[in-house]
Amino acid sequence: MRKEKHRRNMKKVTLVLQDGTEFHGESFGYEQNVAGEVVFNTAMTGYPESLTDPSYAGQIMVLTYPLVGNYGVPPFSFGADGLPTFMESDRIYATALIVADYSTHYSHWNAHESLADWLRREHVPGVTGIDTRQLTKVLREHGVMMGRIVIEGAAPAEQSADAQDYGAVNWVERVSCKDIIRYNEGAGRRVVLVDCGVKSNIIRCLVSRGVEVVRVPWNYDYTGMSFDGLFLANGPGDPDMCVDAVEVLRRQMSLSRKPICGICMGNQLLGKAGGATIYKLKYGHRSHNQPVREVGTNRCYVTSQNHGYAVDAATLGSEWRELFVNMNDGSNEGIRHQTNPWFSSQFHPEACSGPVDTEFMFDRFIESL
Repeated sequence: MRKEKHRRNMKKVTLVLQDGTEFHGESFGYEQNVAGEVVFNTAMTGYPESLTDPSYAGQIMVLTYPLVGNYGVPPFSFGADGLPTFMESDRIYATALIVADYSTHYSHWNAHESLADWLRREHVPGVTGIDTRQLTKVLREHGVMMGRIVIEGAAPAEQSADAQDYGAVNWVERVSCKDIIRYNEGAGRRVVLVDCGVKSNIIRCLVSRGVEVVRVPWNYDYTGMSFDGLFLANGPGDPDMCVDAVEVLRRQMSLSRKPICGICMGNQLLGKAGGATIYKLKYGHRSHNQPVREVGTNRCYVTSQNHGYAVDAATLGSEWRELFVNMNDGSNEGIRHQTNPWFSSQFHPEACSGPVDTEFMFDRFIESL
């Protein structure tokens, strides 16, 4: 068992929610005042993967599991393919982390450093000692809202005024790649992946199935490219901000029947291209245990999810049908076209971290190429 190297006197912290509610705790991460949308995640493990998931950009992550940090953080190494070995992107994307009880002792075969050391190194605030059960109750009853972390004696972060309005920012544009990136180049079949904030394990799952992946920016016009299938990745924020991505997708759908698969934000973009409208969930789905039923069957899967918006399935065009439905609240969890090989899931089949019950979605996509 190891203890973090640089233990310091922790400063007092106040979380101020948009409605004026305050919670008090102590700082264990980087000491800087920040603002963001406050959301909660009920997963018991996986904080390295969640923190590096670009879908958390602009958000203050509250972990409901009471003990966090006990297995430390793996090394931030990269493989020969350019993908991080253990993380889901190149850095932490969450604005801040809030936990009930941070563990200064950590033990794991792959631990390289403590969670606190990692947060400080990447300039991300961490708050402990807050009653996360009560905070979660407030967010469930009111809905997610903006919040500010105020650390005793800390300076404000260099943020623009729009940091006070999560929905006013095109977060996808901020996290998407700027240039084309290729993986497994030279493999037989080629998949264009639209990067809205893609998690690395989505790319790993595609590459492991023997295809070349061409990762393009979120608003890139790929309609003139040579490829066998199109993959729409996850990403943060409101899909209604991604007008350019939807317009390119509609052009592609008018030109070709090539297979299309989407995950999370990809489900919402495909839904918009199919005529559906998007709405914001009261407090979203962020967990490892969301039950999802495949429509037309009695099969139910346990899924990993991270999203705050959903497709209004009742507004889909006549050629579209729901593919999956959430068993907790009845919200849409995936759609499919009735004749063309176009389908998607709102949940994460690659589930890193989380259950891998639905990884067959990648197999379905590859089989359709």
